[in-house]
Amino acid sequence: MAQNLSEQELVRRDNMQKLIDLGINPYPGSSVDINASAQEIRSNFAEGESTYQDVCLAGRLMSRRIMGKASFAELMDSSGRIQLYVSRDDICPGENKDMYNTVFKKLLDLGDFIRVKGFAFFTQKNELTIHVKELELLSKSLKPLPIVKIDADGEAHDAVTDPELRYRQRYVDLVVNPEVRETFRKRTQMYNTIREFLNEKDYLEVETPILQPLYGGAAARPFTTHHNTLDMKLYLRIANELYLKRLIVGGYDGVYEFSKDFRNEGMSRFHNPEFTQIELYVAYKDYNWMMDLVEEMVERIAIALHGTTEVQVGENMINFKRPWKRLSMFEAIEHFTGVDISAMDEDALRETAKKLDVHIDKKLGKGKIIDEIFGEKCEGQLIQPTFITDYPIEMSPLAKKHRSKEGLVERFEAICNAKEICNAFTELNDPIDQRQRFEDQLELGKRGDEEAMVLDEDFLRALEYGMPPTVGLGIGMDRLAMIMTNSNSIQDVLFFPQMKPEK
Repeated sequence: MAQNLSEQELVRRDNMQKLIDLGINPYPGSSVDINASAQEIRSNFAEGESTYQDVCLAGRLMSRRIMGKASFAELMDSSGRIQLYVSRDDICPGENKDMYNTVFKKLLDLGDFIRVKGFAFFTQKNELTIHVKELELLSKSLKPLPIVKIDADGEAHDAVTDPELRYRQRYVDLVVNPEVRETFRKRTQMYNTIREFLNEKDYLEVETPILQPLYGGAAARPFTTHHNTLDMKLYLRIANELYLKRLIVGGYDGVYEFSKDFRNEGMSRFHNPEFTQIELYVAYKDYNWMMDLVEEMVERIAIALHGTTEVQVGENMINFKRPWKRLSMFEAIEHFTGVDISAMDEDALRETAKKLDVHIDKKLGKGKIIDEIFGEKCEGQLIQPTFITDYPIEMSPLAKKHRSKEGLVERFEAICNAKEICNAFTELNDPIDQRQRFEDQLELGKRGDEEAMVLDEDFLRALEYGMPPTVGLGIGMDRLAMIMTNSNSIQDVLFFPQMKPEK
């Protein structure tokens, strides 16, 4: 094993053995009574106050400047960094000075976890510092961290930016790039804001199966697995829609779920095979009502995370203040291409796509052709939050037919920064119509559409018992997190994104 270790790793293991020889356990197991954080002290301590005169902090040793009998160091806990002043005679009040001369100066390594106890003060250079009276090793770091140098102006040098390292070794990324920790704090805050918003309306948070005998609720390719005891094929869910609607049939007026979904499709900076959605279903409401709710909820998220409805995303300032712009899909296509496709059949659509230089696979039906035209010519130009409404029926086999527009369904997508962030529709609750839509999907599957839906007899049976008028919503949490944290890639908002195996 030693042959595979770097010189620094060998030194650290040697230091660990020397600590053990001195009777110091490099991995003590006792709990630590921490009573303050670096950020708390930075925010609240003022010169001359009697506060923070007996503080205990724990974190990583991130820098050290040896200056004879006294030294300065830097400790980083989960809230940030703070300077330490370590004096030999303070941490070694007796005759034995090994804790300073040998342990602190020579055997501790950057990245080691330590506990310090002492009091806060300002140095002559007005740097908030902890005067250390006690110091203890809590955990030895056997691998060296990448060193990011911070200059006097707070600028970082030699920053860790390699995506291969950052995404594969997220634990290192979180240590050396503190702003990454803030991204994930904001993601959690986003979840909490949504949960509070929906709970205020008395909607019930539920859980539905991840392993499903039939995949449904979206157009996507599933992952498959096999259950040995039941001797049956199962699928990782691509959506939880059909189960949540079963709960509306069962008598709940509003249910929602933060669901891990899985789709066996391409990967990009906007797609990961494992992703998170929130799906919400509310009885006795329609898609017009849901547009108002989405506006209200996302506006609240922006304010909760940023204190304003305006969020910087790349070069764009996105304003989530209500109301948002609304366009039908056909209006959007005509607006951006100058072509009215609303009355075209499949052959005319193919010819129009060709004229617009939009490549169309021969396997695709009418709905997918329209979707391809919209995606190529319109979506990328929608920066401010916009509702695209009233989709062709072929694109939406689970949505209710439009009450006044033939051939369309009552569906919308919210698009922001050129990407869809949510999808919703007035739910189809006619079991006869739903069966026919499923059968139409089966025909598309026979034509080679690998994302066509399958027919779910149990869901149809549930609808036959009667489902009230209902509206459903799905929000891609990862994409919304990208926008709310100004992140360029979905991998930046997933702790552990899917990656190819290491070479």
